[in-house]
Parts: sequence; C-alpha cells; structure tokens
Amino acid sequence: MRRRLSVGYAAMVAGLLILGLMMVVPYLWMVLSSLKSNAEILSAHSTILPRHPTLAGFNMVLTQAPFFRWLWNSLITSTIITAVTLFTSAISGYIFAKFEFRAKKVLFFTLLASMMVPFAVVMIPTYLIVARMGIVDHLSSIVVPSLISAFGIFLCRQFIESLPRDLLEAARIDGAGEFRIFAAIVVPQIRPVMSALGIFTFMAAWNNYLWPLIVLNDIDRMTVPLALVFFNGRHLQNWNVVMSAGVLIMVPVLVVFFIFQKQFVKGLTLTGLK
Repeated sequence: MRRRLSVGYAAMVAGLLILGLMMVVPYLWMVLSSLKSNAEILSAHSTILPRHPTLAGFNMVLTQAPFFRWLWNSLITSTIITAVTLFTSAISGYIFAKFEFRAKKVLFFTLLASMMVPFAVVMIPTYLIVARMGIVDHLSSIVVPSLISAFGIFLCRQFIESLPRDLLEAARIDGAGEFRIFAAIVVPQIRPVMSALGIFTFMAAWNNYLWPLIVLNDIDRMTVPLALVFFNGRHLQNWNVVMSAGVLIMVPVLVVFFIFQKQFVKGLTLTGLK
C-alpha cells in the first residue's frame, strides 16, 4: 500500500511540475527575449538564452514613449476599480445574504444571468452610455463601467450567508447600526475572500486591453496594455522592445500577488470549501 501511495504521489508531483513548467515557459521566454537584440531574435540560429545580453529594449521603452505616464494611468484606474468593486461587492453581498426584500431572488438570479453574457454583446451599449455621459477618451471611461462586479457580489454573498445571524442580532441589540455591523463584523470575517477578489479584480483591470483600446485615443491617456499596440505600430520589427514592455507590464501584478499571497491562498481554500 505504501508503495502504491508513493508511486501515485510521485506521479502527481511529476504531473504538477510538468504543468507548472508549461505555464512558466512562455513568461521565461518573454524575459529572455527582452534581453536579446532584435537581430538575434529574428536570426535563424537564435537560442533560448541570449548570446549577448542587452537592455536596449528596456531603454527604448522607457525613453521613446511616455511609459511612466501609462504606468500611472493603469495604476490609478486599477486601484480605483479594485477598491470600489470590493466595497460594492461586499455591501451588496451583505444585503442579498442577510436582508429580505421584494423580488430578492429575481434580482439575484438576474445578477447571476449577467455573468453569462459575454462582453462583446454589451460592448456597443456600454460605449453608447459612456459617450452619452461625455467621458470618452478619459480615464473615467475605464473606471465607471467596472465599478460593480456580478462575480464579486455572488462570491461575497455566499460567504456572508454562512455568518450566524445571532452574531448580527447581538450587535443590533447592543445598539450598533447596519454600517457599523458591516464594517466591524462582516468585513473582518470575509477578509480572505475579499483579498482573493481584490487580486482577481486588479489583474483584470490591469490587463484590460479591448475596452481601453475602444474608448481611449489620446496617447497620454493610454494604459500599459496598449503599449504593445504602440510599439507594434511604431516598431514593426522590434520584438525585443515589445518583450521588454511585456516584462515591465507584468512586474506590478507580481508585486501585488506576492504582497497578498497568503490571503489569496486562504481565500481560494475557503472558496473550495464553500
């Protein structure tokens, strides 16, 4: 029995290592390509490791384009979207989980149904609404349509529903208002899942490419995913520049993930248990 378990465990570890390498190899290839010259990348005898490492691609990204401006645009929009989405998801999940009101189930199922609609279907109506608001070609056109997440509300509602009602009733008896109960009791209890939701939301906002491409025209208002389009347009053959931009775009997301790694793993674990 022990031999079977050890063989099965070894096979599982080997399979996970293979899957991990399959996921890491494209990113490793991108990093190594960013350290090559364009001629070496296009060479028929190019190798995985750079023969003559160079930072020319990074230098071109940082000097020939307002990359730091794009970085700031992405950082400020992603942060606002994440913060507001966490608040709206948590408080809406609290309302759906612990309050009774007319058409509650209908509204919740409608919310769930909206998760099944692809973005391409609502893209044109969303653009018309944004245009009617007069915020096209402004950073707020990225922020406003993303302030509410149906997935976030569903996730928070599922966790808040498991909180004992007696705890909330005891707080009401002690004179606490609903916002005090929400801030002092509910939010600390769902902090792990909010951390996981925050990372998902930040990554989605940071990597958002299609919507900023549609609503932003001014170069100074571009976000970092659009940098790939900029360098592909200006430097059609400079793949090392594109790879360098991709590496720089990836760094902030890695920093956020490593900061909240423990809460993220805990949130995923609780999600699986739920």
